Amino acid sequence: MEQYVPNFRKQYDEKVAPALKEQFGYKNVMQVPKLEKIIINQGIGAGVADKRLVENAVKQLSTIAGQKAVTCYSKKDVSTFKLRKNMPIGAKVTLRGEGMYEFFERLVAIALPRVRDFRGVNFKFDSRGNYTLGIKEQIIFPEIDIDKVDKILGMDITFVTSAQTDEEGYALLKEFGVPFKNIKN
Repeated sequence: MEQYVPNFRKQYDEKVAPALKEQFGYKNVMQVPKLEKIIINQGIGAGVADKRLVENAVKQLSTIAGQKAVTCYSKKDVSTFKLRKNMPIGAKVTLRGEGMYEFFERLVAIALPRVRDFRGVNFKFDSRGNYTLGIKEQIIFPEIDIDKVDKILGMDITFVTSAQTDEEGYALLKEFGVPFKNIKN
């Protein structure tokens, strides 16, 4: 019986890695940048007043990612925000392996094209080849039932790569089909 391999994993092995190896002139396949993990993070500021919002965010994030999300707690007291230490204020999930490639494919092929007035994603790398994408509404994912959403929340999706430079990270994500605005190339 043949083992299941996600489409984006096959695409990386067959097209992306050889293209990057040729583009940057790597001598060894191990030098080619690869996607290490994807972190999805949601901060819920209103979670201070209503704990149910954080619970719903964890459920929705788990549905989107296909993996159990964890609740994030505050680390210290901030009186101006009426925030106490160890209050639930967000949700996050870290994806690796097959689940990461599955989510990445759904994001690029299904979710991003559903964004209203979509013209591409910004070029914002962290100088080490990692990329963070901000999304304003979680309802762009087809897994979310819009009738059951009590509050529209945004999220940050961070792509952690093994790339050494922003140029390598950009080339990696561009080869996968991430629709960047025409800033570079």
